[in-house]
Formats: sequence, C-alpha cells, structure tokens
Amino acid sequence: QVQLVESGGGLVQAGGSLRLSCAASGRTISGYAMAWFRQAPGKEREFVAAFSSSGGTTYYADSVKGRFTISRDSAKNTVYLQMNNLKPEDTAVYYCATPRAPWSPGWVGRTEREYRYWGQGTQVTVSS
Repeated sequence: QVQLVESGGGLVQAGGSLRLSCAASGRTISGYAMAWFRQAPGKEREFVAAFSSSGGTTYYADSVKGRFTISRDSAKNTVYLQMNNLKPEDTAVYYCATPRAPWSPGWVGRTEREYRYWGQGTQVTVSS
C-alpha cells in the first residue's frame, strides 16, 4: 500500500518562502514519477511540478517556473517542493502524487487521472 504524507504548509506573506515535503511509504520513490498538484478554492486541481520516472527530468507549470523547485532525497524516500517569491495566487491545498506503475523512464504525467496515489494535502496560504 503506497502512502504519501505531505507537510510544511502554512501562512506566509507575499514574497516569502516555504518548503513542502512528501514522505512516501510502501514503495521507493526511485523509478516512479512524482508530482505536485494544487487546488485553490473553487478551482480544479492543477499540475505544479514533477519528476519523470527516471528522475532525470523535471517539469514545471508556467505559473511557477523560476520560483518553485522540485527535488528528492531517495535515502529519505521524500520529495520536496521549494517555493520562493510566493504570491497570493499560490494559495491552495498542495498535494503530492505518484502513478500506479513506473511506465517508461522519461514518462511524466500532468493531469490528475494519470496518478493513482495521492496524499491528504497541505494548506498553503499567501497573504498580500
């Protein structure tokens, strides 16, 4: 049973930083794509960032490119999302996700339906 647990959310002023963590259990994160999504009130869940299955490539939504960085620590089986220069529009519940299977080494999904396992989410609130 794959479980993902996010942490690190909170309230921060615009321009500030937060680092989110996603601790995985039940299988290794190596060899599987890992992604961050977010959902703001009244909006659909949207892709934020991801590692490809091999971990060799990272992908970002245009809205966070240059401000957010996804990284991982295989020894801790944990994925991180470093968020800098936060804006009020970044306010959302942030979720990490991983697919059912490794698929191909370069695979990465950018839609909800491509991911099987999800964490419970962590709230990020950015005040202006």
